[in-house]
Amino acid sequence: MNGKRGKTQSEYKPGKKVKQIVIISGKGGTGKTILTASFASLAENIVLADCDVDAANLYLMVHPEIKEKHSFTGGEKAVYVEEKCTFCGLCVSLCRFGAVRSLNGGKISIDPLSCEGCRVCALSCPSQAIEMKPSVCGEWYVSRTKYGPFVHARLHPGEENSGKLVSVVRKKAKEIAESNKYEFVLIDGPPGIGCPVIASLSGVDLAVVVTEPSLTAVHDMERVIETSNHFNVKPACIINKYDINEKNTQNIIQWCRNNNVLFLGKISYSDEVNKAVSQGIPVPEYPNSKIKNEIKQTWMNLKNIY
Repeated sequence: MNGKRGKTQSEYKPGKKVKQIVIISGKGGTGKTILTASFASLAENIVLADCDVDAANLYLMVHPEIKEKHSFTGGEKAVYVEEKCTFCGLCVSLCRFGAVRSLNGGKISIDPLSCEGCRVCALSCPSQAIEMKPSVCGEWYVSRTKYGPFVHARLHPGEENSGKLVSVVRKKAKEIAESNKYEFVLIDGPPGIGCPVIASLSGVDLAVVVTEPSLTAVHDMERVIETSNHFNVKPACIINKYDINEKNTQNIIQWCRNNNVLFLGKISYSDEVNKAVSQGIPVPEYPNSKIKNEIKQTWMNLKNIY
């Protein structure tokens, strides 16, 4: 699958390693998705992946045309088989999550939203009236955008196993990049340091941490960089809205120097970001963008690492 931009496949040597870059943040709201979309509008020969599957929103700015849709099965749920039930009530008393409930006449029901898939009811039932069935937790998609192929997903409300879904998205994006000789996989990662972040980080070439010069953001940036180092992924840093506190900005730059973290650039605060997002376009495509050059220079600094 080819995007509408970039060089032809023949300009890349077969077997050339695809560079996987994940853009993450220690907290939500730092602008990582906006920067991912902005970099996509400036880049060539990329595959996009949205691994923030719990709150995926990169699609709002790249406007994908879905070509493939797949179900994601991420665990099991208990299913009641009434004809086998002897109505002993043991499963009701053993369920710690309140998922197995007693009805009138001794029958039971199982609430799939409350079921945690622990198997206690199924293993304890003397008549084997409860079975464990695979649970569809979400969907993942392969789409086409004007910037290149796009792999993204949606986790159903209240469902878990988002780390596994992240791994599915990343694997497919890498396969597309390798088979079509794309140069980069650009990954919009989740915020924080939890399981989805770990699934986004493992095996990538670079973790770009987007922060802002507030005290809480700096603390969260340090935590996510520690996580990146733990998995032997080289970290880099971008400061968004740097001019809201230039003293903290200088402190972040110095911290990066002291801790062997690549500093890629800083981007000013601008009202045009909200205006671009409201129009559903990346910031560099906003007419007469004042911060386009800052974003472009940051992307060039990132690309020139390779």
